[in-house]
Amino acid sequence: MPNMIDPLNILVINGPNLNLLGSRETAHYGHATLDEVAADLRMACPEVALEFFQSNHEGDLVDRLQEAVKAGTFGVVLNAGAYTHTSVALRDAISSVSLPVVEVHISNIYARESFRKHSFLAPVCRGQISGLGTDGYRLAVLWLQTLAEQSGA
Repeated sequence: MPNMIDPLNILVINGPNLNLLGSRETAHYGHATLDEVAADLRMACPEVALEFFQSNHEGDLVDRLQEAVKAGTFGVVLNAGAYTHTSVALRDAISSVSLPVVEVHISNIYARESFRKHSFLAPVCRGQISGLGTDGYRLAVLWLQTLAEQSGA
C-alpha cells in the first residue's frame, strides 16, 4: 500500500441524479447526501487520495475518465446511475482507459425494474457491487487498495 508521502489516487465518479442523494427515492438510495457519502469515505480510507466528481452529463463523465489516466489515477469507483443501462459511449471510455474500474450501485439493480438489470458497463469493469447501499463505495475502494498492493503500485 502506498505510504502517506505517495498516497494511492482513486477517482470516485457519480453520474446523473446522484447529486440528489438524500432527497431522491430514499427507499432505494437512503438518506445520505453525496457530500456525506464522500465525507464518510474519506474518514474510512484516510490513507487514500480520493477525488470526487459528479455530473448529469454523459460527455463530462467520458471526459473525466479519460483525464484520470493523465492525472496518475490508480483506479476508479463508478456509479454511472442510469447511464449504466444506456451508455455505449461510457462503456467505450471505460474500455479505452488503462485503469481498473469498479461499477457501484447503491440499490440492487437486479431486484428493480427489468431495464435496470442490464449493464452496458459490467463487461468492461473489473467488478460490480450492487445493493449494499453506500457501503459499496467503501468496499470498492478497499478492493482497489488490495489490487494496488498486489500489483506493487
